[in-house]
Amino acid sequence: MILAALLLAAIGLPGAASARDTITCKLKFSMSGWSVFYKTSSGRGTISCSNGQSASVKISAKGGGLTVGKSRIDHGTGEFAGVHNLSDTLGSYATAEAHAGASKSSKAQVMTKGDVSLALAGTGQGWDLGVAFGKFTISR
Repeated sequence: MILAALLLAAIGLPGAASARDTITCKLKFSMSGWSVFYKTSSGRGTISCSNGQSASVKISAKGGGLTVGKSRIDHGTGEFAGVHNLSDTLGSYATAEAHAGASKSSKAQVMTKGDVSLALAGTGQGWDLGVAFGKFTISR
């Protein structure tokens, strides 16, 4: 699973020429949700970029698949690649995941939106089991 995440991140990284124009942006977030075939979760976070831009954001994840559970992520982190300004981080990212956890658990996921990719990591509480596809949306 980690190898797949690294490969997805490498594919989403911009070329050397455009890398000079990119900035570093990071996301700190918390979210909670549930799933029974349909998966939904929401939360809030803050995006901070190396050029001084920052924004409070809303986060939502929606999708479907063979999934069941309830979970909460506290103190989650994310790192964007391929970003030229903070507005590039907003929008919907395509997601796919396989997950299983009980009680305290950890999660890592990489997703893309055009040339921008987002790697998420977090720990939390809850239980879940399944395979889901959907979208992860960041908005103001």
